[in-house]
Amino acid sequence: MGIGILLGLLAIPVALVLWFVGLYNVLVRLRNRVKNSWSQIDVQLKRRHDLIPNLIETCKGYMTHERETLESITKARNLAAQASGGVADQANAENQLTQALSNFYVVVENYPDLKANTNFLQIQEELTSTENKIGFARQFYNDETMKFNTKIEIFPSNVVAGMFNFKQSEFFEIEEPKEREVPKVSFS
Repeated sequence: MGIGILLGLLAIPVALVLWFVGLYNVLVRLRNRVKNSWSQIDVQLKRRHDLIPNLIETCKGYMTHERETLESITKARNLAAQASGGVADQANAENQLTQALSNFYVVVENYPDLKANTNFLQIQEELTSTENKIGFARQFYNDETMKFNTKIEIFPSNVVAGMFNFKQSEFFEIEEPKEREVPKVSFS
């Protein structure tokens, strides 16, 4: 009978230690998923940055009067490629690049020969595909960030998170008010 009580008393601390270790491992796993999802965004952003010089080069001959537009894309691309201050800084730089590309595509409408150029069409298709991949990667990153942030905020995992200095991850958010606007479609 004494051994049963002793085993019962030992089972409680062992169960608590196992629970604690399990909770810690869940937090580590979630943090690593956030890091992995960020690296997926990073891969797509690198691809985007690599495609832009080809786009600019293809357009230079056609768009001699649009030097300012091409320079703004190049400047935004360089800033985005060099952004290293964290998720918020990267998101801000990428939002500026997205805006510059949007302005560029508006200007391209004035150049029918350029729009018919095979190289331009191919690069534009690759950029569009990359933009879609970036969108999906951002969504996945934000989903993983939400799961991680929620886990480190709720009780009792917030106690373990606090003990081991788990910090909330930043969301990859749209900063530009223009990007939040609904596009206007007109058939007139």
